[in-house]
Amino acid sequence: MDERIAAFLARLASQASPATVDAYRRDLTTCAAYLEGQGLADWRQLDAGLVKRFLGHERSRGLAPRSLARRRAALSRFAEELVRQRVLAHNPVKLARTPRQPQHLPRPVDVDQLSRFLDTPHDGSTLALRDQAMLELLYSCGLRLAELASLDLDGLETRRVRVLGKGSKPRQVPLGQRARQALDAWLAVRGQLAGSHEAALFVGRRGERLGHRAIQLRLARVAAERGLPEHLHPHRLRHSFASHLLESSQDLRAVQELLGHANLSTTQVYTRLDWQHLASAYDAAHPRARRRKDDTADDSTP
Repeated sequence: MDERIAAFLARLASQASPATVDAYRRDLTTCAAYLEGQGLADWRQLDAGLVKRFLGHERSRGLAPRSLARRRAALSRFAEELVRQRVLAHNPVKLARTPRQPQHLPRPVDVDQLSRFLDTPHDGSTLALRDQAMLELLYSCGLRLAELASLDLDGLETRRVRVLGKGSKPRQVPLGQRARQALDAWLAVRGQLAGSHEAALFVGRRGERLGHRAIQLRLARVAAERGLPEHLHPHRLRHSFASHLLESSQDLRAVQELLGHANLSTTQVYTRLDWQHLASAYDAAHPRARRRKDDTADDSTP
């Protein structure tokens, strides 16, 4: 059983981020240990009943809904691989319901605050130019952390960026003028760090591709240095990209394509965020929206 997991993870590593591979390794190892405790000796014995009992066991241990959903997703993707290998006749995980997720709305950075932050002058050093290019690219294109880290020089074009998203799905994202300027400034000095054979767009002091953690730390450091009064990480810039674009354009389908979401329902979380913003602005500003504290009249009263 462990050998099949190892082979699956090796193939997954060529498509997914290291964080995803590590998470799936933990999920599948936990599942295998549980199933072996239930007397399962081979993945051919996996059925819907065992899957449901495993997920129920994890829920009883206090696993959070989001982690429980990831357990199920990892096992389902692994089962699909077993179906392709004809180890299983069908994917039994599909018969187990996905745990209900709490609705956490993304919290974007205020558009004016983010603009001031991005326009803050830096010292013009090689690393500062690189960091500025990463910031502008994340916000201009709404890239995931893994997409930014894996971006190669040949993924850049004059007016667009070509990336490989989740599930190895390619997509193209328009490149804004400010991002293009920041990238040109970085490319002009990139050779001071990177060798001629390095394909990665963003490299560290040693000339090697920047890892996920290094990018996260650099963004947090720049935010602190420029006085941004809140924590900044790559996904907040992606949230900000989507929220600000939707607020201006109201084109949900376009935002879906730009984010690389497979399902429109994933993108619709931003419509709730936009409505929340509009409702708050209405309550704060419209003279007929505010009520006296002692006004207890029912809305249905004629």
